[in-house]
Amino acid sequence: MKLRSLPVVLVLLPILAGTRSRAGTTNPPPISSETRRELIHDFTADLVYIRTPFPMGRTGLKLQDGVVTPSGEDLDRMMGIYGPSVKPGDLARISAIVIKENHIRFELNGGPIRKKKWYQHIEVGTGYGTAPIAPSDPNANPRGTYLDLVFDHYVPELNPKQLKDLLSPVFDFNSKSALEAYLETVPPKVKEAIKNHRVLVGMNQEMVIYAKGRAPNKIREKDAGGDEYEEWIYGQPPQDVEFVRFIGDEVVRIETMTVTGEKTVRTAKEVDIPKPTVAKDSEQTRPASAPTLRRPGEAPDAQAPAGAPGTPPPVLAPPPDMPGSGTPQPQ
Repeated sequence: MKLRSLPVVLVLLPILAGTRSRAGTTNPPPISSETRRELIHDFTADLVYIRTPFPMGRTGLKLQDGVVTPSGEDLDRMMGIYGPSVKPGDLARISAIVIKENHIRFELNGGPIRKKKWYQHIEVGTGYGTAPIAPSDPNANPRGTYLDLVFDHYVPELNPKQLKDLLSPVFDFNSKSALEAYLETVPPKVKEAIKNHRVLVGMNQEMVIYAKGRAPNKIREKDAGGDEYEEWIYGQPPQDVEFVRFIGDEVVRIETMTVTGEKTVRTAKEVDIPKPTVAKDSEQTRPASAPTLRRPGEAPDAQAPAGAPGTPPPVLAPPPDMPGSGTPQPQ
């Protein structure tokens, strides 16, 4: 009797093991075709607020186990070289979703590679050759970027709520305004000051704009030491007037004149905001497609040295992924 029941037990064990595996959270089944279609349909063209800066260029961010890479100095270096594609508090559109074997790619604002329109694939001509009816502009730089949500071995079965939770370190799906999204990315002291429309020494320009709005008046001067500064002026008599002085991107002095004539000056740093690391020129790798003065087929060593008599000065151009100014400014 025991021998006859043995095959039945052997058949049931894999079924029960598979059920426990699917029910557990450590080993969910791979994503199904139906779920793929649902996620792509639900998230494509969705608007999200950004919680971490994305650099311009063909290298986006990677999110795995709640950790975003690159980060820290590596991310600051990329931001310094290529500039921002989107910044914390910006509103971005998920323009495409691609589900691969072990990751999901979310393209933002068109992605890092400019795609041709359908009519740019059409060519007309004669037997001597053809040409596109609407050639693309080779100098046009895409301003989009992307995020790769990476899993250990494969993309598991998950619902939209679970996917939003996994993306929460980077995307904010819940905020109703840019201000709400931006406040989640700053230190608590700065968050409280912005809510109270107060400027702190040590803030950067973006924080001041969120706290006070755009300054109606700005002046550029030099201090006694010859250092240049910019002063943003808020208010005008007979109201209180506040002078916010910047050196570079940092608030270094706040002077307030009240209606009663009382004057207060604050220069001691009240909040410490890490400054982004800007790479030196020697660290900026130029792309292979950068402009050159060589003739077609001319070897690099055949080029006249810079500054030689009769040679024009070299024409330098930013990398093709370098932004103009890019992201919308907070109001």
